[in-house]
Amino acid sequence: MSQIAIAPGRILGTIDRKVYGGFVEHLGRCVYGGLYEEGSPLADERGFRKDVLALLREMRLGVLRWPGGNFASNYHWTDGIGPKDQRPRRPELAWGGEEPNTFGTDEFLAYCAELQVPPYICLNMGTGTLAEALAWVEYCNSARNTAWAARRRANGRDDPYQVRYWALGNEMYGPWQVGMMTAEEYVREATRWARAIKMLDPDAQLIACGETGLTEWDAVAIDGLAGLADYYSIHIYTGSDDYWTNLLQPHQAERAIAATAALIDRTAYMRGLRHKPAIAYDEWNVWYRTMTVDLAERYTFDDALAVATYLNIFVRNCSRVRMANLAQLVNAIAPVVTTDEAAAVQPIYYPFLLHARAARDAAADVHVEGPTVSPELPEGASRWTHRVADLGPFTLVDAAASVSADRRRVAVTLVNRSPDAADDARLVLREFAFADPVTVTTLTAAGHQSQNPGGPPALPGLAAVHLAIAEATAHGPVLALTLPPRSFTVVEAPIGPA
Repeated sequence: MSQIAIAPGRILGTIDRKVYGGFVEHLGRCVYGGLYEEGSPLADERGFRKDVLALLREMRLGVLRWPGGNFASNYHWTDGIGPKDQRPRRPELAWGGEEPNTFGTDEFLAYCAELQVPPYICLNMGTGTLAEALAWVEYCNSARNTAWAARRRANGRDDPYQVRYWALGNEMYGPWQVGMMTAEEYVREATRWARAIKMLDPDAQLIACGETGLTEWDAVAIDGLAGLADYYSIHIYTGSDDYWTNLLQPHQAERAIAATAALIDRTAYMRGLRHKPAIAYDEWNVWYRTMTVDLAERYTFDDALAVATYLNIFVRNCSRVRMANLAQLVNAIAPVVTTDEAAAVQPIYYPFLLHARAARDAAADVHVEGPTVSPELPEGASRWTHRVADLGPFTLVDAAASVSADRRRVAVTLVNRSPDAADDARLVLREFAFADPVTVTTLTAAGHQSQNPGGPPALPGLAAVHLAIAEATAHGPVLALTLPPRSFTVVEAPIGPA
């Protein structure tokens, strides 16, 4: 039995909708044959797959990152504007393909408008130049009568796009990156770019390139850029074919967030900074099976529980994490997959969907008491690819909670990680009481090969889930409910003073 104490009056921070962000990169079939497929009977006149758009709308994304990722480090944005039959076809160095450039800046920004989501563009700091980056910002954002603004108008867009979020490169620390730099080189170059971009567009929000918060790169980059960048990015992917490894590895995100926040705090203190950069966890997901160029990962329900845990972590750390981007969205390590005839969803789609729909305005403090699991390697388990053995122990039930600004509604997200035991849980509100109706949505692995009733169809080879929605009865500040083994549960209810 677990007891989950929730304090609606004790706020951890406001929840920025950008923590429910997504990411689309030109790799595999994410863009071409995924969200964009000219000539398909399922696409609109712009080439946007309508079935994919419908599924992504349901996710209520808070921001959309593009064009990479590794792809960004050799992407020259001017190749992707103007008449499509005049756009050059280029070798793509990050993933070894060819880039037709038929989906470029105007298409991406039109896609964001269709989803009603803020765009986030990653600048090319690999083979790109500062002049090229400034031209891109001018093309997107300038209302003046200048050359690149005029080019945008000539291409059919009169008003500025008002792109606010710009990344100063992607993973520039990595040898897999075109134009890899040392941390010192990166700080020098990013400083030049940041100052110039802010001169051109003072409203631009700049994201500095970080690693995990746990490396020397991070120490150098944060120390050098904390006064210029609005966000500092970190990336960690997790995953394993060992059950406990897979479900506990997301807690590395909590360690990475804490380490990054500590480096930012130290620099802010030493330099007397009035404003500290927030954390952008702008690539995250379960990813370990498929390392080929298409990244066509096929997810299990256990992966969905890991994704739900990531989202709980972002809510609990919302005072520092102001953006997070699930990588990717379509076909490549993605919640949505397509064929020529249909689009469907993988299990990881559902915890993101439920989290994004349920989240209220601010995170409330939560404390879980109950059975724990120690992050020791089980006998016979495969070797862990990402360390988590020095963390924990962890409660079998992982929880996060959010409340509305007026403290009249609460949403609690619960992951029961026990593979075989239900948990008779008690949710207890501190200084508040539940009111009716209490809605309980439970996600479990399905015993049949179909998606939830009314949902998108399953495609061959995709795992299935079962979604159940019920009403529960609370007794004042206490709600008793049973969490099935291997499950994700969302509790939503009105509340009032006790």
